[in-house]
Parts: sequence; C-alpha cells; structure tokens
Amino acid sequence: MKATPNADLYRKLPSVDELLRQPELVRLAARDGHTVLTDAARATLARLREEIAAGKLDADGVNLAIAGLPDAVERRLRQALSYSLRPVINATGVILHTNLGRAPLGAGALDHIRETAVAYSNLEFDLASGERGKRDVHVDRLLHKLLAQVSETPVSTLVVNNNAAAVLLALNSLAEGGEVVVSRGELVEIGGSFRIPDVMAKSNANLREVGTTNRTRMTDYERAINEKTRLLLRVHRSNFEITGFTEQPALDQLVGLSRERNIPLMEDLGSGALFDLRAVGINDEPSVLDSLRAGVDVVTYSGDKLLGGPQAGLLSGRPDLIARMRSNSLFRALRVDKLTYASLEATLLAYVKQDHDAIPALRMMHLTRGDIRRRGEVLAAQPHSSRLLVEIIDGDSVVGGGSAPSAVLSTSLLAVTCDGLSAEDLSKSLRNSNPPIIVRVEEGRVLLDLRTVFPEQDGLISAALKQISET
Repeated sequence: MKATPNADLYRKLPSVDELLRQPELVRLAARDGHTVLTDAARATLARLREEIAAGKLDADGVNLAIAGLPDAVERRLRQALSYSLRPVINATGVILHTNLGRAPLGAGALDHIRETAVAYSNLEFDLASGERGKRDVHVDRLLHKLLAQVSETPVSTLVVNNNAAAVLLALNSLAEGGEVVVSRGELVEIGGSFRIPDVMAKSNANLREVGTTNRTRMTDYERAINEKTRLLLRVHRSNFEITGFTEQPALDQLVGLSRERNIPLMEDLGSGALFDLRAVGINDEPSVLDSLRAGVDVVTYSGDKLLGGPQAGLLSGRPDLIARMRSNSLFRALRVDKLTYASLEATLLAYVKQDHDAIPALRMMHLTRGDIRRRGEVLAAQPHSSRLLVEIIDGDSVVGGGSAPSAVLSTSLLAVTCDGLSAEDLSKSLRNSNPPIIVRVEEGRVLLDLRTVFPEQDGLISAALKQISET
C-alpha cells in the first residue's frame, strides 16, 4: 500500500511519553501533577495531527512546532488550570448586563462575604437564646426598617434563589389547586425562554387569563373571580413596553378589588428598586415601596437588579402570607446560602445608612454625562499608535437586566477605530485582552461607555488599546 503524503510528518511527532520526559515538562509535572500535564500533552499533539491532516504544516513547519512543544504544552496546561469564570471590564454602558452577571457587589458586601465564608456563623443560631434560629432574620430585620414605614401593616420578607423561585413559591403556597387571575397582557417571557404561565403550571396553580394583550379592564377581573379564585396577580412588564391602544387598571383599583373580595393581591415586580428612580431621571418604573404603599399584599423582586445586590428572589408583604410560604417544604429547596445572606445583608445595610454610593449599580446610575466625559477625555489623551483614532461622542446608557426598558441615561462614548482592523476584529481583540473588555459595535466603530467601567479600570483599557494598535 502506498503511504500517504503526510505519513512522514506524523512519524516526526514524539509520543506522549517521550514528550513528558523533556526536562521542562518534568518540572511542570512536579509542580502541577502528572495527570493534568499528560492531558495537556495529548491535546497538544492531537492539535498538531489535525493541522498536518488539514495540510497546514509542511516538514519545516512540523520541525518548528516540535521545537516549541514544551511551551505549547505549558500554555495549554495554564489554560486548563485557570478559572473559566473570569472578571471582565463592562464597557457596554448596560448597567445590569445579564450576560455579565448583572449588579456588581460593593466593597462592604465583599468584606462581609469573606468574614462569613472563612469562619462559622450564626446562620441558623439565635445567639440570645442559644437555640436554633431562622436564617431569614438577618435580612428581614433590615427590610422591615426600609419597608414598614410605607405600609399600613407590618412587612415580613423571605429570600429564595431568584425572582422566578419567589413567584413559584408564592403561587404554590397561596394558590395551589385554585385559580390565579392575571391579565393576558402580563404573561411575559423572562430570560432563557422561561414564561410566567410555565412557572405557574409548575406551582400547581391554575391560570385564569383575563382581558386581551393590549387592553384589560377592571370588569375583566371582576367577572373572572369565582369560588376557586385564590389570588389576584399583577406582573410588571419590566423588560418591554406596550404602547398605543392600551388599557390597564391602576394598582389602587386592584388593591380595592382585592380587599372587597378578600382575595390577596400579589405583584411580580421583578426589578425591585428600593430607591426613587426619578432621582436619576428614570420615570414610570415602580419601586417596592410604591407597591407596598399602594396596599399590595405580596411583592416579589430580584436582588441583583435595581436593588444592586446578589442574585436572589425576595418576597415582601403581609406576615401571615409570608409565614405560609416559610412553612412550605418547597422553601427549603429554594432557599439561599450564607454567602448570599451576607452580601444581601451588607447591601441592605447600605440602604439603611442611605449610603447609595456604596452600591456600584446605583453609583453608576448617578453619574452625569459630564462626569463620564471628563474621564473619557483623559483616556483619549493617552499616547497611542497613529493607527488608533479615539473620538468622544454623545450617546445613551441603559439600565438593562429586564429593568426600566424604555429608560436611557445620557452619556459620553469613546468611539474607537484602528487602521487595518475592522470594528468586529477590534472588538474581538479587546475581548481577548487580559482582563477581557466587552464593548459595543455600531456603524463600523467600537464604542466604549465608561459609565459601567470602574475608574481604576480606565488604565487597563488604555493599555489594551495601545497594545492592539501597536501589534
């Protein structure tokens, strides 16, 4: 049989055992372990075989690759032993970027997480009595301070792992086997193709749709109520808007109907602001305080959106209804751990102290266009290659994360182009920087919004742009 043209090239490659006997790799094995090094060596050799098979390497190329095998194996080993979850620089201007982890945590939250993580804690231990305690007391006490002032009745709070879990727990606890009345225009789909009707089905509550997609009246709710009705549900459309020929009952009208018929009213608020968004120019986005002040019995909301804390789902409202959820066995499956409580407690403590600047997402919302432009001018003035053109233009930031969908915040953008690189190539190069820099690409330019970049990261952006333009 005639040998293939590549057979001689394959024979040049060392075996895995031969490769591992090289002095450089012997030292790596002693440091990182034989197993992971062997995997890296196998993968590196397999990659070379693929390149030979694809005709990408001739004899000289194979010789050069063989000479560089120890370095190649070490690079692959570093990659295999590095973290997959990495910090990135968010230069998109999307404050609550879902794909980038939503709200970054403040320094106080990080300190409290570390204090709680490296030692034992009183997570479920009552220090006063010496008996077993409840884990939710650590945040319930703070939310009681923040929310009780706007409600006619005392307010209790329960914490689960996200807002979808909060909705699931509430529906199962309050309406299992019964009907939940909700407007057809509020049957929203949230991230990852999860839909409110699907969550409701899993709760074993029965959906009773009323009205139409764009118009729902009070009479629709009134006609739908029967002996099977267990709950009235209002879902805030936090990630889209319906405009034009629309109608929706005011929240106080639903509260009135709830009290008249003695049926609890629950609002899935989603975004969960605990401060007045009008202070940063965002109107028509309800807060948790607004809902409780209006008389809603149970409000569900997220911890890592407008609240500015960790991923969590919070349920605040009437103590008797919250107690029913706490006693539901489903709560144990959905509850959060000590690290979430630690970061949430620290975030809420900042609200109690009215130290909103301690919460990064809120601090970013308060930045003015002038604040951002001044930082941009400093960055644009840094020395860089003549290939790079950096301009400052006006633009908009967004809140993101399924919150305040129509709200925009005026900002200044760095518009960057580089001779010899398309906007997509420049964007990719920035993603491949260390740390990765995530940007927007519009109209053939890379746009960087410093609203979502921490000031101490400005120098990293400047260095990355300089390195890319000089390569």
